[in-house]
Amino acid sequence: MIQDTLHLKAPGNWINDPNGFIFYKGQYHLFYQHFPFAPRWGTMHWGHATSPDLVHWQHQGVALFPTKDYDQNGVFSGSALEVDGRMQLYYSAVRYRQINPEDIHCAGQDDFVTSQAMMISPDGKEFDNWNAKRQIIPVLTDRVIGDAKHTRDPKVWKDGDRYYMVLGSTDGAQGRLLLYRSEDSFQWEYAGQCASAEFGWMLECPDLFRLDGQYFLIGSPMGIPSGPKYHELAMYAPVDFDPASCRLQLRGPMTCLDWGMDFYAPQTTLDQQGRRVLVAWMRMPQPVPASADGRGVWNGMMCLPRVLSEEKGQLYARPHPNLEKAYCRPVQLGDVDNTRPYRLRATLAEGEQLDIGGYRIWVEQGCLHTDRSRVFAGCQGYRLQAATPALEQPRCRLDIFVEPNLVEIFVDEGRFVLSSVVYGLEKYLEGTTIESMYAADPESPRDRSES
Repeated sequence: MIQDTLHLKAPGNWINDPNGFIFYKGQYHLFYQHFPFAPRWGTMHWGHATSPDLVHWQHQGVALFPTKDYDQNGVFSGSALEVDGRMQLYYSAVRYRQINPEDIHCAGQDDFVTSQAMMISPDGKEFDNWNAKRQIIPVLTDRVIGDAKHTRDPKVWKDGDRYYMVLGSTDGAQGRLLLYRSEDSFQWEYAGQCASAEFGWMLECPDLFRLDGQYFLIGSPMGIPSGPKYHELAMYAPVDFDPASCRLQLRGPMTCLDWGMDFYAPQTTLDQQGRRVLVAWMRMPQPVPASADGRGVWNGMMCLPRVLSEEKGQLYARPHPNLEKAYCRPVQLGDVDNTRPYRLRATLAEGEQLDIGGYRIWVEQGCLHTDRSRVFAGCQGYRLQAATPALEQPRCRLDIFVEPNLVEIFVDEGRFVLSSVVYGLEKYLEGTTIESMYAADPESPRDRSES
């Protein structure tokens, strides 16, 4: 089986959204949207990977795939929950009402319907796609509640004696968050909704959770003008939520979770120590060639796992502590190899810059800026430059993780994060404010202990 260290990547062909992220029976499980037949979007399956520590990942193959009338054209995004020792997977089931005669993996005239379904696995290893599925929320027919086509991505959790679910939806012009509840995790009743222009025309991949007594909503509004190509962003906002009434209200505008614009469809879970951990899909405009490790041509990867915290009403995101064990070998400036993962710490002030193999980072007018134009050849029409909001201090501290197709920059202890997909980094590093560098050791300890 293909193994990944640090970043979970497509084992071959296509992946997108993370699904079913859960710590279950001593292991982390991360499922993902997967088209196993080509490095492009197609009929969705759930791929499956496991890890003892969020650092070393082993692909376990395809877990869910279409078998029913209601999911015959795709097992779309969803979440996982442990109930009575079993793993319950919740997903959106798609059925095309018209087939594109030239491509059966796309709906003809964009005509499809979506319902919500679940599968029960007894152990997180066995997935009976013929006998263990059930449809739990039929296709919506009442437009006052939500859209028959665009209602998807169930995130399920338990609070007290009840189970709750959020779904993304739309009225055709404005995004909605739908709320459902259940007494037994199988029978669900509609409990309310929140509609907002902050959700774009459609809200994808919602996730609702509490940090230090404050609820936060994260999601991916569609139709937000963010620059060339991408009109969908991963964002968050603090919210007021009452579980008893299922009333939810935004406490402020939605704000980007990552300022690099490739980051999308995040999902969170609690780690072994009870910390709120997030992963997200890094959108890649072109595939990467097959590699010597047995991975075929691939497209799509996940960001590093990030621990979320609430500070001054804002979500901070920091690299998961287990990553400290992986980046353990000191590296000198002259020995940098951008074809292998490494981590560097630096500080930057106005007018200073770093150049990571053609990927530039600098501070200008109080904001951190990046430019990937020299390492994004052939990707026409995508945003090449990005920037954070205004920094608090004149000199910012950077914790930067580099691997051949991704640069992740954690700014000022996680106040902002800016991540960029790249292609073709050169083998050099230039900058006068670098404090330390550590290469990733793929043989770092694979235990379950956590910092």
